[in-house]
Amino acid sequence: REWAPAAMDAQLIGDFNNWNGSGHRMTKDNYGVWSIRISHVNGKPAIPHNSKVKFRFHRGDGLWVDRVPAWIRYATFDASKFGAPYDGVHWDPPSGERYVFKHPRPRKPDAPRIYEAHVGMSGEKPEVSTYREFADNVLPRIKANNYNTVQLMAIMEHSYYASFGYHVTNFFAVSSRSGTPEDLKYLVDKAHSLGLRVLMDVVHSHASSNKTDGLNGYDVGQNTQESYFHTGERGYHKLWDSRLFNYANWEVLRFLLSNLRYWMDEFMFDGFRFDGVTSMLYNHHGINMSFAGSYKEYFGLDTDVDAVVYLMLANHLMHKLLPEATVVAEDVSGMPVLCRSVDEGGVGFDYRLAMAIPDRWIDYLKNKDDLEWSMSGIAHTLTNRRYTEKCIAYAESHDQSIVGDKTMAFLLMDKEMYTGMSDLQPASPTIDRGIALQKMIHFITMALGGDGYLNFMGNEFGHPEWIDFPREGNNWSYDKCRRQWSLADIDHLRYKYMNAFDQAMNALDDKFSFLSSSKQIVSDMNEEKKIIVFERGDLVFVFNFHPSKTYDGYKVGCDLPGKYKVALDSDALMFGGHGRVAHDNDHFTSPEGVPGVPETNFNNRPNSFKILSPSRTCVAYYRVEEKAEKPKDEGAASWGKTALGYIDVEATGVKDAADGEATSGSEKASTGGDSSKKGINFVFLSPDKDNK
Repeated sequence: REWAPAAMDAQLIGDFNNWNGSGHRMTKDNYGVWSIRISHVNGKPAIPHNSKVKFRFHRGDGLWVDRVPAWIRYATFDASKFGAPYDGVHWDPPSGERYVFKHPRPRKPDAPRIYEAHVGMSGEKPEVSTYREFADNVLPRIKANNYNTVQLMAIMEHSYYASFGYHVTNFFAVSSRSGTPEDLKYLVDKAHSLGLRVLMDVVHSHASSNKTDGLNGYDVGQNTQESYFHTGERGYHKLWDSRLFNYANWEVLRFLLSNLRYWMDEFMFDGFRFDGVTSMLYNHHGINMSFAGSYKEYFGLDTDVDAVVYLMLANHLMHKLLPEATVVAEDVSGMPVLCRSVDEGGVGFDYRLAMAIPDRWIDYLKNKDDLEWSMSGIAHTLTNRRYTEKCIAYAESHDQSIVGDKTMAFLLMDKEMYTGMSDLQPASPTIDRGIALQKMIHFITMALGGDGYLNFMGNEFGHPEWIDFPREGNNWSYDKCRRQWSLADIDHLRYKYMNAFDQAMNALDDKFSFLSSSKQIVSDMNEEKKIIVFERGDLVFVFNFHPSKTYDGYKVGCDLPGKYKVALDSDALMFGGHGRVAHDNDHFTSPEGVPGVPETNFNNRPNSFKILSPSRTCVAYYRVEEKAEKPKDEGAASWGKTALGYIDVEATGVKDAADGEATSGSEKASTGGDSSKKGINFVFLSPDKDNK
């Protein structure tokens, strides 16, 4: 079946009929849908599995054209020929060759910690990596770093590799560069076996303008009611060089909604990240727009109501099919109720990306000296989101390091990353500053910026340089289109410290669930001392951005009285810091002002305690539950505090971070599978007597 109302005649052609469609003409119904039913031949399908097929139709101007079927599940090209067009491939493997899922979907986490990844560039070798290589080599790393969700980019087939998957040509086909549909199913199932949910980046905001391989080939000059796209300027995105859907057409709605269900049902994806939502929401597509928050910007003639209705339908469908689906919108405009349910009159997304946050960090790193950083400006950017609408915070995604820009680590340390990352020599001021700020920027973004967190593949350990896909401008090089995992694995390089801190950040949320907490109070934004203090959930966070000043006895406001201890310290030696914060110290609170009268409190907090706050350091504190019985073991792994411990790749015991000696006890650390060889695993000890 193929919707092509502008066609005058149509045939199905392929390997099965030697590309001669005279014997396989199709019939057209009243709605412009062409169809053909082909019986088995000698008890077998007339079109063999993995054979090429195309849709041939008569345009009405005397010409016949061949197109890849719009609903094709697989498309390939001849890699030996430069610029070779894609062919549709009939994908219908026999039962013995079909991948059968073995593992159930993991439950929806209270807060997603998302690892954004691109399969093709996920290998260390300068080549396109495969779905199975990603599943076997990269997923264990993601699990070891305590993420709970993987977001896969560039899965839908796209003829131009350097488009990062955004110029989709075949909406139902997996990207054949990395393998087959069965290989992708293996990847998703492997992720589920590790407890990782999998989101797919879905591009329904536009389509490739490529006529030979893509959906645009069905546009032969007909009116918009008979096309997937709008006509004229409305159907063309001038910045993206791509076609724009007409969401008012029923066949377009059927196509896109079916597309979502196909990926969710066939491949067991747990949700989606919708790309380019701002472009969909408005007729101006957000081009040359700076949204200030006025409702007139959102509700008026500039709003594409058809697109809004499609997004409502899409979210309604996905949450009916899979109530625990996670659906994220990439929207920079701040459209109200985008992340409220359809039943409430909202658009229905679960989260939106907090896209202003990385822009703030890039502005500071490129244009301001460290002492010019505004603490209130940072706090405002991180907390400026619509009440009761959830956000995914991130310091950098793939966007920030695409060619023309750099990863955050490379912005901070630049060329010194080539010569100064050896741990066998003292760190230069640039490296010391870079590693410290890399940890602080990502941690405060996670802790204060939203209701979930996202990191792009490799940035957890400060991947250097930038992303540049093979193209004519770089002589088709893959050098910047890969991930150098060995940098984090080599023990004498400092990348391991940033990777370790990333693991610890995620483990901290596992233990204290601060990301899902609605309690978020910023109590101190000290511009002179460059300090930000806030509470999130049951933790108190202190960030000292001053480049040189350490404050002893700094007073920190908090909610509940009691004893506080260090939960996570970016200055710990195991994170490449200077070890200036004592982890065994108890911090007892003092009451502040009149109970119940905030204006008499300290920074509007009823209690306070004093700390040492070193320069360029962030520390999270937790309140000790005094009623719990304290075990006899008084080492660094004793209960009541975070055990800053790690599993050595050469040993099975949990080592104490302070002295490197193995903690006594009969229980061995769990080092399941290959993930135990991927660096540091953090253990947060529970309050039972056996230290289990």
